[in-house]
Amino acid sequence: MAQQVKRAFKYRFYPTDEQAAELSRTFGCVRLVYNKALEERTRAWYGEQRRISYAQSSAALTEWKKTEELAFLTEVSSVPLQQALRHLQTAFGSFFAKRAKYPRYKNRKKSRASAEYTRSAFKWRDGRLTLAKMAESLDIRWSRPLPEGTEPTTATVSRDAAGRWFVSLLCEDTIAPAPATTNAVGMDAGITSLVTLSTGEKIANPRHGWRDRARLVRAQRELSRKAKGSANREKARRRVAKVHARIADRRRDFLHKLSTRVLRENQTVVIEDLTVRNLLENGKLARAISDAAWTDLRTMLEYKCAWYGRAFVVIDRWFPSSKLCGTCGTITEKLPLNVREWTCDCGTVHDRDVNAARNILAAGLAVSACGDGVRPQRESSRTGQSSAKQETQRATAGIPRP
Repeated sequence: MAQQVKRAFKYRFYPTDEQAAELSRTFGCVRLVYNKALEERTRAWYGEQRRISYAQSSAALTEWKKTEELAFLTEVSSVPLQQALRHLQTAFGSFFAKRAKYPRYKNRKKSRASAEYTRSAFKWRDGRLTLAKMAESLDIRWSRPLPEGTEPTTATVSRDAAGRWFVSLLCEDTIAPAPATTNAVGMDAGITSLVTLSTGEKIANPRHGWRDRARLVRAQRELSRKAKGSANREKARRRVAKVHARIADRRRDFLHKLSTRVLRENQTVVIEDLTVRNLLENGKLARAISDAAWTDLRTMLEYKCAWYGRAFVVIDRWFPSSKLCGTCGTITEKLPLNVREWTCDCGTVHDRDVNAARNILAAGLAVSACGDGVRPQRESSRTGQSSAKQETQRATAGIPRP
């Protein structure tokens, strides 16, 4: 059954000099309002143990505009400033709910330059978008059409480090479920092979960062030689940013195609719950892990499965998928990363990644059947043998626990 979802469509556009100047002023005002409101909230919370609501921050913004020092805030549209306060309110809500860390200040050089316009702050006529405080519509490159019969409810304008301008239009979209299938697949993430499927297929890691490594090193070397604050240094910084943007665009495109293919071919997708942040502490593998972008792949699989009516299962991060023999259920004691093929005591020869993917699939099917998490098998201190060997075999075979 088709479902209604809110979906963002991102396009590149080319502003005129006047539009670029207006948007740059808006970005600066949005950042200022966000930081000033955060400062006031921080002072109230740590100094008086008092929370400031969105309504109070909005009232303070009105007072700021009346001061001589911040009178320039009236020169830009008020809607992006109000949206900045709403975003700060959301950040604090996540913090108090213990879903995120304490909100951080926006940095002019490092933070994303963006401004959000709601329906009252832009005009949409005949497929042309005109923002508040602007006389002309944006010159947008329509790489794909918006859903037929819908109009954007929110427009978010942003500029990346490479100086490219983008507008993201939030629309209501109808997504039909993908054709049903009985296939299920387990996915084991890796570095040499980006993903190994339980079918035995290995998806090679494109290594987008490594392919452009020489170009990036050259651009960074040129940047380091430029005087700080000079126009030439800004040009060199843009060249470095363009290389990074090229790498990110190619990586995102590859992951989108891979995730779409996987969910089209399978009704159930099972992955491991990897703690990428902890894995990045390995100095030797940190760059390769970052380049693989496992978190981005998981995010894409998760929301696309929800869109197209697929089952998405995440098994416990401590499940010994690599060490577990998929034939007899025995867990080997040690399996260093450099061992890519190993032989179980039962005589079965395992490819490390393929065996892990198949165990992940079996565990995911067990989770779907019994509705419980799959926990790691531990050895009994009394016998020295696996205290959950039968449970391991059931999980491997996809049989629910009684």
